[in-house]
Amino acid sequence: MNAKFPLLIAAALAVGACQPGPDPKAVAAAQAAADEKAASDMAKSFDEAVALGKWDVARAHGDILNAKYPKSQAAARIHEQYEKAKVEAVNTLEARRLAALWTYQSQPAKGGEQRSAALYAKEYLDTDGGGPHEVRLIFRDHPEWGRTSYLVLQAGDFDCYGGCKVKLKVDDAAPKPVAASRPKTDEAIAMFIEDERMLWRTVRGARTIAIEFPVKAGGTRTAVFEVGGLDADKLPGWK
Repeated sequence: MNAKFPLLIAAALAVGACQPGPDPKAVAAAQAAADEKAASDMAKSFDEAVALGKWDVARAHGDILNAKYPKSQAAARIHEQYEKAKVEAVNTLEARRLAALWTYQSQPAKGGEQRSAALYAKEYLDTDGGGPHEVRLIFRDHPEWGRTSYLVLQAGDFDCYGGCKVKLKVDDAAPKPVAASRPKTDEAIAMFIEDERMLWRTVRGARTIAIEFPVKAGGTRTAVFEVGGLDADKLPGWK
């Protein structure tokens, strides 16, 4: 090996070692600017979601922004709206849950079209002495039979032949007696709430209703329905 070669390498390293390194303050400033730019972009997405009323989307953007850049100017700017978004997002998800509880049907019937809106009770009930069963609340609009509201049991039977009084509780209000009747038919285990208009108006303005009714198995049962998600437009004739 050429004896001068190691000396050349050493000289080159010495020159390189003399070059100034990056300024830590400049690096920090550049990083801070990049972070603020990224935070600002997230804040814009947040603003767009808020403007569209998409609170769940807005919260998601806000969550990421505050997790990654909690001390940014953008995080400080959206703070108030972000707090609102967290509340509204929960309300939005709850509204979707309540709406999904309802089932709507429309089918041809003699004289026109039959429409119905139905939902199941919040919990299964022992209506026959043999175990928990489903209970449904149904509103029906039939071109020939008119408008009716009734409960349907999966098993057991109502002790309401010839008419009876059931107790209707709306949200936190005290229960009140309501007229009901069990028709003499084997087509369904159904009990009509006689004042269907009243019940419809009640459901439209309530979050939860509870109906206590007598059963042949003995005593009474109480079915609780989360009615707050009703789409009244599905039964336009009831308005």
